[in-house]
Amino acid sequence: MFPRAFWIDLLESAWTEKPIIWLSGVRRVGKTSLCRSLGNIEYFDCELPSVRRALEDPEAFLQAVSGRRVVLDEIHRLSNPSELLKIAADHFRSTRIVATGPSTLGASTKFKDTLTGRKRDVWLTPLIAADQAEFKKPGLDRRFLHGGLPGFFLADPAPERDFQEWADAYWAKDIQELFRLEKRHSFQRFLELLMAQSGGIFEATRFARPCEASRTTISNYLAVLESTHVAHVIRPFSSHRPTEIVSAPKVYGFDTGFVCHYKGWHPLRPEDRGVLWEHYVLNELQARLQTRDVRYWRDKRGHEVDFVFQHRGKPPMAIECKWQADDTDASGLSAFARQYPEAELCVVAPDLALSLNRRHGEFEIAYLTLDDLITRLGGLPAGIR
Repeated sequence: MFPRAFWIDLLESAWTEKPIIWLSGVRRVGKTSLCRSLGNIEYFDCELPSVRRALEDPEAFLQAVSGRRVVLDEIHRLSNPSELLKIAADHFRSTRIVATGPSTLGASTKFKDTLTGRKRDVWLTPLIAADQAEFKKPGLDRRFLHGGLPGFFLADPAPERDFQEWADAYWAKDIQELFRLEKRHSFQRFLELLMAQSGGIFEATRFARPCEASRTTISNYLAVLESTHVAHVIRPFSSHRPTEIVSAPKVYGFDTGFVCHYKGWHPLRPEDRGVLWEHYVLNELQARLQTRDVRYWRDKRGHEVDFVFQHRGKPPMAIECKWQADDTDASGLSAFARQYPEAELCVVAPDLALSLNRRHGEFEIAYLTLDDLITRLGGLPAGIR
């Protein structure tokens, strides 16, 4: 078991704000191992019938564990999980609870109360750079090909068969439990195609025929994938200028290993690494900022910026992800700066030993390491301890 200090500190910090933590993340991302690594914890696996029986009377259970630190793993297996958490938040505030599940809390009708104001959300993403360092498996190629699910990342050789087994379990245990969708073939075909086209502009009509589903069904499938953290919908950044793309989202698969598997990228070619670095940066942003509010920008002349992030009331930051800093084409950033003169422009690349500024024509661009980028965005440090 690896310590994953960043995530442990994040959970401990969240408990100082709210007594209830909703820990979400995809199947096999490490929620159970992380929770078991917390100090002074009592662990309950809600997949076990004996545990579900013990939780049938929420008040009696909470009285029995009053004042303790408790993990309720896979809590969506309960018939009314939000009732227990609501009672705990309102009447047992000295009890600290981590409840885990595969999706956002309000993703399915099984959760009748989203506990607004009563809980802190923590989203456990695939491995971040700090995790990889703790696992003592350096090198981005391994992280790209194996992906960021801990078991997949540590496996030798790359776990090709496990990718399909994961997809089958995701359908059987998460999708059927939470959403009860029909047409397994259509849904799984959509998942495969989405991963193979990861990072591209999403148009539902392009998926309808190969998936044998209507455009509305495809849109519903995407909403399910997004709520279970399997797809990331990146919407356009815009002030609704007539020259900008304002509605077409880009969609990214949740993990580089699955993207490589469904694209057939093995071994990696030089041109593949730039795309995967973009996915890797997105994962780091989402993990350490704990947000999905990352955008992209594109104008109708074809200029594009990979990611745009903006804190409320502050200028936007335009982010270009480059595998090699010296290969930067600054035309997209320059076009963005002409529309948004107050914006901060930056390039993030893995071959930078330190951050520096470079002049591109009339604009200055910050060339940043990934850690420095997160710091400028106000993200959590990778090693709090």
